[in-house]
Amino acid sequence: MHLHAGANYIDPGTGSMLFTLLIGLLSTGYFFLKKYFIKIKFLLSGGGAKGAAESEELPYVIFSDSKRYWNLFKPICDEFERRGLPARYWTASPDDPALEVPYEHVKCEFIGEENKAFARLNMMSATICLSTTPGLDVYQWKRSKGVRWYAHVLHAVGSAAGYRMFGIDYYDAMLLSGDFQVEEVRELERLRNLPAKECVLVGCPYLDVMAERLKGLKPPEKDRVTVLLAPSWGPSAILSVYGKRIIDALVNTGYEVIIRPHPQSKVSEADMLDGLMKAYPDGGDVSWNFDNDNFDVLNRADVMITDFSGVIFDYALVFDKPIIYTEGQFDNAVYDAAWLDKPLWKFSVYPTLGIPLDESQFPKMREVIDDVLADDRLKAGRDAARADAWVHRGESTVRTVDYLVKKYEELVANGE
Repeated sequence: MHLHAGANYIDPGTGSMLFTLLIGLLSTGYFFLKKYFIKIKFLLSGGGAKGAAESEELPYVIFSDSKRYWNLFKPICDEFERRGLPARYWTASPDDPALEVPYEHVKCEFIGEENKAFARLNMMSATICLSTTPGLDVYQWKRSKGVRWYAHVLHAVGSAAGYRMFGIDYYDAMLLSGDFQVEEVRELERLRNLPAKECVLVGCPYLDVMAERLKGLKPPEKDRVTVLLAPSWGPSAILSVYGKRIIDALVNTGYEVIIRPHPQSKVSEADMLDGLMKAYPDGGDVSWNFDNDNFDVLNRADVMITDFSGVIFDYALVFDKPIIYTEGQFDNAVYDAAWLDKPLWKFSVYPTLGIPLDESQFPKMREVIDDVLADDRLKAGRDAARADAWVHRGESTVRTVDYLVKKYEELVANGE
């Protein structure tokens, strides 16, 4: 599974075409046999409710392809548990923190990695599947004939068109946090002649949780400015483009420097990342952060330097602090954004959240950082972006589960 700009995407290189064809044949045969097996059980039970209940269709399945999305799904699982509703949380990470939570009504299960997980998903029987993984019905992950409804929830408050091409096309519903995301989804549907999805503004559950955690929290104790370098991954991202040059510039400021690479860098850019970590060992002025939960490191930082990573909005909107961003390096050729005739919303608001950075400024990096920290005008930009991108603050989790429950009842009542 490969990522971009903070988002997981199923890559054709993860498995072969043979695997896709094989799973297709197996799932077709599986559902053919299952249909008649259920009929036999129903008849043997006397045609009563017991036989019908044993069809084994799960009401709600939440799928996460990575443990790093537990911050998004935990509040949703907690709400299912609070309501006493049976739900399944399926993860492709064997060390997902969810597996350690002692829920009574939510069953958390590791379903295998990569192709093993896809095989399980492709033969899943559920009324509703909720996921944040794009690429449904594009490569290995196929729509199961046993699933009535697929809902996608964004794992950042940025643009809905920021995924690799066709990433959200085959979902039935999009759970969103801003009107601009609805506009992007509708434009992609129009351009590709797709049926309209249900677009529901629910807000952003994990941002609500972060904001609640921040309330009343004392500022971290320290004796100097802390700079967080938090890039995305890939050839257009900061570490690939600038590498040692930007790290040297940050070290020369005399400030505390924390580098938090994108998790996919460990997979797709391991050689590059290993080289940088050897050149700048952990300790002293530079430290490396790979925590699954980014709350503490975001709270510690006084300013963030990034590129097109969705973590920009976690930092600016929740912690209300400025950013420094690199410009002109995002190639949208393989993304849904390439279909749109205007820049993604997130790129249009960057100038209101912080200041741009290019290599010519590296020799005066300390001055650049000091300037952005002193720029009080940026707060108004953060306030405006927060209003646009994070609706229903404090209500997001309840609204998300309310939608899923209502949709479940509708599907069951209509026999869809």
